[in-house]
Amino acid sequence: MDSKTLNVLEYPKILERLASYCDFSASMSLAHSLEPTDSFDLAKARLAETAEARKILAVNDIGIGGAHDIRPAADLAARSGVLDPQQLLDIKSTLISCREIKKSLDRKTDEFPRLAKLAEALPDSHGIVDAITRILSDRGEVLDSASVKLGALRREIKIAHGRLMSRLQRYLTESAKKLQEPIITQRDGRYVIPLRAEFKGSIKAVIHDQSASGATLFVEPLPVVELNNEMRELELKERDEERRILAEVSALVGEHSSELKYGVENLAMLDLILAKAKYADDLRANEPVLSDQLSVGSVKHPAGTMPSIVNHKSSIELIHARHPLINPDTVVPIDVDPAPGTRAIVITGPNTGGKTVSLKTVGLLVLMAQSGLHIPVQSGSELPCFHSVYADIGDEQSIEQSLSTFSGHITNIIRILKHIDHRSLVIFDELGSGTDPQEGAAIARAILTHLLDTGAMTLVATHYPELKTFAHSTDGVVNASLEFDIKTLRPTFKLTLGLPGRSNALLIAQKLGLPQSIIDSAKTEINPLDLRADKLLDDIRKERNRTSREREKLEKARTKLDKQSLDLEKRLDKIEDERRETIAKARAEGELEVAVLKRNIDSLKSQMKKAKQPLDAIRSLEEKLEEIEERTAQPVERRSDQSSVGSNQLLRLGEKVTVSTLNAEGVVTALGESDAEVQIGTIRVRARLSDLVRGTGEQSSVSSKQKVAASRESSIVHRPLPTSPGMEVDLRGLMSDDALDKMERYLEQAYLSGLPFVRIIHGKGTGKLRSAVRVALRGHAYVKTFEEGGDKEGGEGVTVAKMNVG
Repeated sequence: MDSKTLNVLEYPKILERLASYCDFSASMSLAHSLEPTDSFDLAKARLAETAEARKILAVNDIGIGGAHDIRPAADLAARSGVLDPQQLLDIKSTLISCREIKKSLDRKTDEFPRLAKLAEALPDSHGIVDAITRILSDRGEVLDSASVKLGALRREIKIAHGRLMSRLQRYLTESAKKLQEPIITQRDGRYVIPLRAEFKGSIKAVIHDQSASGATLFVEPLPVVELNNEMRELELKERDEERRILAEVSALVGEHSSELKYGVENLAMLDLILAKAKYADDLRANEPVLSDQLSVGSVKHPAGTMPSIVNHKSSIELIHARHPLINPDTVVPIDVDPAPGTRAIVITGPNTGGKTVSLKTVGLLVLMAQSGLHIPVQSGSELPCFHSVYADIGDEQSIEQSLSTFSGHITNIIRILKHIDHRSLVIFDELGSGTDPQEGAAIARAILTHLLDTGAMTLVATHYPELKTFAHSTDGVVNASLEFDIKTLRPTFKLTLGLPGRSNALLIAQKLGLPQSIIDSAKTEINPLDLRADKLLDDIRKERNRTSREREKLEKARTKLDKQSLDLEKRLDKIEDERRETIAKARAEGELEVAVLKRNIDSLKSQMKKAKQPLDAIRSLEEKLEEIEERTAQPVERRSDQSSVGSNQLLRLGEKVTVSTLNAEGVVTALGESDAEVQIGTIRVRARLSDLVRGTGEQSSVSSKQKVAASRESSIVHRPLPTSPGMEVDLRGLMSDDALDKMERYLEQAYLSGLPFVRIIHGKGTGKLRSAVRVALRGHAYVKTFEEGGDKEGGEGVTVAKMNVG
């Protein structure tokens, strides 16, 4: 990309902010050197990496932790150099960070393929971490346990140091008056005492130093010279042993230096991707939809054969785009979404109205997207992948208004025109300014025509009315403007596509108090058609603003309605689940009643056979019982949305419906928006439309009658039974004896209440309780047979026992 353009669009400031999210120097260097790519595939891959990083940061606090740029240390180790303790600790913390990242991404290859691939390239420790931990403390001190020899040397040093200090302490006590102060200090690595100068020679000693005033001599008494020598020799041996140990571990680092350096590069790349994700989150950015560039053919042109767009399948579509360097809480978003086929946008409007910021916003977002950075736009915004971006932007008010201004702009434009093609984005601010307005407008129009012929995407900001007309009358070019609030005399910074900007000079002058006579005189100098056009533009802008406000209101209302609809669906689903659960419980109780009724019928048949009585009445009861049993065996299905009366199924007065909550049939007598009045017999009730089901309800009514009849007839043939203890007993958590006692009491109640079968829950566990239960059931007076529960009943954790007939 063009370096001047990068600076003009303030791209380096973006990189500075990006670098601030990096955790170590290697990734910071990558951030500062990051450039937009002209490769569509690479740009897409970069954006996908950032998206993956944002996704993983949302669920996992991943980071490189205490990593460092260890490449210089690895190079030194590779050249047989000895690393100091701090360098080794940096290598250790870096390898630990690599290990943690690899561990985090190891099992998430499918979810984060790009990040996982980078993590795979991170270096293994190869025992380096353990080796460094073995010899160094967290403060970088070589441990006594680093080697047997070092440990022995340090013990000897401790003993020698004790002897030396003891001998010097005697001098402090015996010669206290001769000393400047009673302390032991060091000079040139040897232990000395501070002797007052006037007592020089009173103690036989070697003088090592003196104070600046000459009043104190730092002396080593001759009797401790040998002890100091011994101490010094041991310290030198300790130093050599420490160096040998460090050299040994450094050699291990040197063996893997290439892998370590390559790993650090991948770690830096991973940290850069995470930095992009963090920056995007703080920027409240979204991933843009990146499209491949335009395909081009050629057409005949008066100036020769020129390229022509054959398939303009990609265009700029930025919704609620914000300048990334302006506070997101104060910046005014803009929409840049021209119609397909648009190749140039001409922006007009008042000074300080935001034209330059709008141009920079588009250019900067393009550069960010092609660098793999998510951009501050609404989700779904789209950008082409440009092969080059060029910009000529200068602050006209901050430079001298002279020929030099025009020359500078033209020189830069000439340079840009030499390199552009149909894959370029070209941005010109105040095109043709700095010279005679008539000539400047002509040059601007000619340059814009040339840019259209090359097929480049162009954004131009101008004050020239001639370019407004050019944009209006030329295919592929659209006008745009920045609004200005006449009441406050301030720009609104809102970009409007399709309408040219107005200068508003007369209105501003009038608001500021210019005499009305001068205003009227100025109007006579302006073409009446221009005044009428300005009035029409103003009316159109007001109408568009009103429409935009209404659209925003409708959008908010739609969002609110969607939320309410979603909440209602959740509530209805919950109600439906509760309904199914209630019906399922009722059905289970019905199955129990049917089983009891069948047992009573069987008992009655047996008694009637013995009495040689006819069984015709019994057969009638059995048939009705089978019908009831078939109904209770039907699964509880989720209620279909189509069976209820919704807003799209209008009821009519007098129509027969079934009120599902009451399971009763009635006739609609009144209708409301969300409910209806239904007459059921002599009673009128209000019911929601969703609770009403079209149909006669005959099947439900008949079934109810059958159930009532069966219940009445069954009451004739069975005696009152004790209260049922329920269909199951839970023995889990009890000791075997307590569990068997509880089961015995339960079986007795179940037998007396006439239950046909029961479920005994003992759990799986070790199987001890299960064995005890089944042993107790064998030959039990109340139990006919027993078997293991089915898959839906609890499997081997449950025993189902069929009861004897009482």
